[in-house]
Amino acid sequence: MDDTGIAVALEGFLDDETVPGGSQETSARFRLIVSPTDERADEMVLPCTATTPALAAAVLHDLVPGDQLRITGHLRLPRTPDEPMWMDVTTLEVLWTAPLPLPADDTDGLDAETIADLTDLFGDLDLIDLTRAVLDATRPEDRVTVTRALDDVLGDIPVPGVEDLDP
Repeated sequence: MDDTGIAVALEGFLDDETVPGGSQETSARFRLIVSPTDERADEMVLPCTATTPALAAAVLHDLVPGDQLRITGHLRLPRTPDEPMWMDVTTLEVLWTAPLPLPADDTDGLDAETIADLTDLFGDLDLIDLTRAVLDATRPEDRVTVTRALDDVLGDIPVPGVEDLDP
């Protein structure tokens, strides 16, 4: 093996947040979860380094944990027991972008202003008239299904002139 390492192409998922390789952000480090099978026991976490400024900037600013990546580069094997194994990445392609995380649920509910706004918007809504209008616009053969759906959403609302269709 020469000093450049073994040329390799791998696909995997970005494990954690990326970190700068130095103070100038001209390199970046990240970890890729790689598995040749779908078995969790076969997974490996591979440390990776991007040393070109353009690639480092992309790694630091465009990737999020969970992104599926295809990387190519050179696998560096340890020469002594205290050296790490890592991948020196030369190209990177995002195959799939991870969904954005849900915002933290640090609120106890709606604030008073939002509740007041919703009350102003929907306060005069007459659910009986709304239900009657929906059922009047529904084909007779679909009324049972629509009534059950309305009951699921709005609760069991009595509609004058329409018999209760619950079993």
